[in-house]
Formats: sequence, structure tokens, C-alpha cells
Amino acid sequence: MKRYFSIGELAGYQNISKQTLIYYDKIGLFCPHYVDPNNGYRYYSENQLDILDTILIMKNLGFSLEDIKRHLEDYNLDNSRSLMKNQLRVIEDKIRELNLIKGRILHKCRWLDYVKNIKDREAVTVEKFDPQYIFCMPVKPPYSYTNISIATKACFTEAAHRGLPVFFQSGVIVPLEHIKSERYTEAVTAFLSMAETEQTDNIILLKAGRCVSTYHLGDYDLIGTAYRRILDYCAKEGLDIISDSYEFCINDYITSKNTDEYITKICFYVR
Repeated sequence: MKRYFSIGELAGYQNISKQTLIYYDKIGLFCPHYVDPNNGYRYYSENQLDILDTILIMKNLGFSLEDIKRHLEDYNLDNSRSLMKNQLRVIEDKIRELNLIKGRILHKCRWLDYVKNIKDREAVTVEKFDPQYIFCMPVKPPYSYTNISIATKACFTEAAHRGLPVFFQSGVIVPLEHIKSERYTEAVTAFLSMAETEQTDNIILLKAGRCVSTYHLGDYDLIGTAYRRILDYCAKEGLDIISDSYEFCINDYITSKNTDEYITKICFYVR
């Protein structure tokens, strides 16, 4: 005699909820062999056990329920092989995407750990600047906060469209002539730090070199204090500034809602 299982029994054997089986029935993926017309109880035949195994295994392999439903309508060795190979490509794409996300988080964590351990963030230091790729977008005049924000958002949008390996660290380039004329917040370029790439459009390699740097803490409107600190230091130490300013946002609205905790690193190449 053919054996039947109640929905509770089948759910218990597979360690899934009865609601899952009810949902599978609702979408036509896995329907009971028999429904009691008197009480609406669902019963499943022993021949259906392998089908449910197949569904749950495919779900664990990352297939959507819609993909599984289509596959079960008519499947054999050949189309199962094709389906699995296609799923392997999907997984490899996801791995690449997750590695990119992992790299972005690691990059952010390293910067946050680094700046947290600096004892005097307002000190001016001369350091070796390691090569750094940045993806850039121009800021439209009059170089207001709004236009800088728009250019930064354009960086994120275009980077996503092109699949660029950008980090979630924004920055701006402020011309040296703007700094000297005390137009400290008038950046002409917005950028995102990024990993090395073979693409070239709107991408600049900041080469290794000798840099002078300091940090600005808090309200960006007051960043002029940090710039004057650098200029005074360079004059005192006989250092010639040979580049525009590169500002890297270390801690910003992404990692803190308190503007007093915002941290910007300012760098100039010097000789």
C-alpha cells in the first residue's frame, strides 16, 4: 500500500516549516498528492520525497524558486548539466562582486584603524606617498559645496556603471592657487580612491613621492586652519609645494553622523 505523509511529517523529515510547504503549493512548485476535501489537510506520497529533496538541494545551490520550477517541468542529464554550468558562472560573478565589496570594507577599516592610532592628528608630517589610483570627475564652477557633492555622486554613479574597483573613500583636488588665495574649499575635482585597473578614462595615478600632510578635524568650513598649518610648516622647513592639494575623507557621513568626528587628510607633493 502506498504510504502518505502529512504536511507536518514531511516538514519534520526535511527540517523545514509547514509554511514553506504551503508556500511551495501556492506557487505551484511542490503540490500535495492529495488534499482531503473535508478538512483541507495536505498529504504527500512517498514518490514525492525525491522531488522535494531536489528542490531543497537546488535551493541550497543558489537557484531561485522560479528557476527550480522551470527546471522540474522537464529535465534530463543534458539540461541539468547546462543549468549547473550556468549557475557556476553566476556564482563566480558573485564571488568577484563579494571580493570587491570585501576590498572596500578592508580599505575603510585600515584607514579608520590608522587614524585612530595617530596620537597628534593636527601635526604636520613629511611622509612617503604610496602610488594611488583615483577616479575623477570635474566640479563645475563656482566650486560650491553643492557642486562638489554632485560631482562626487557622479563618481559613484559612473564607477558603478563601468564596474570600476573603487573604494568608498571620496576626496577632492584643490588647486594650489586656490589655497594661496585662501579659497580653501573650492575644489575643482572630486574623486574616489580605487584599486589598480586597466581602464584609463577619468583615472589618474598619483605616483609615489614625498608628501607633506596633516589632518583636519570637524567642520569642513574650518579646513583653512589645517592649510595654514601646512603652509607655515613648509615655509619654516624650506619645502617647496609642487602639486595641488589632495584631500582624502577618512571619516565622514558614511561612518559618523557627528560632524565633530569628521576627519580629512590633506596631502601635497613637496621637494
